[in-house]
Amino acid sequence: MLDRGEAGDPGAFLSALARSCPKRLKAMAEAMLPRLGAVEVVQSRTGLVMLPFRDTVRGKDFFLGEVLVAEAHIRASGIEGYGMVTGRDLERAMAMAVLDAGRALGLSEVVAFAAREAAVQAEEDTALLRRVEATRVEMETF
Repeated sequence: MLDRGEAGDPGAFLSALARSCPKRLKAMAEAMLPRLGAVEVVQSRTGLVMLPFRDTVRGKDFFLGEVLVAEAHIRASGIEGYGMVTGRDLERAMAMAVLDAGRALGLSEVVAFAAREAAVQAEEDTALLRRVEATRVEMETF
């Protein structure tokens, strides 16, 4: 969950947005656009990024493979916004960038939106872990 301390952490904020419901994310960005003024799109593209993974036995990182992402970078009101999501949904990446710019401008409703999304995500994660745990079988080994 995104708390008040994490609201200032761009990584936690963007992580919450990246996992948020695309429909809600885009609607929030549409509502914020008029408050940003003129928006310059610095970059809007799709591409591949390497997916890092940690070998838990050796404790070393390695690259598992490539992932398709959509990326957006904007400037508005003298600040910048950034968004990246898996897949090719450029509108979703742009919506993230708009909300990131809104966070940088100090718009409290943007931070509140990300906090609500993080809370929903935490509940969904807990429910999933409970369902997975319910399928766990303990076996004896010889």
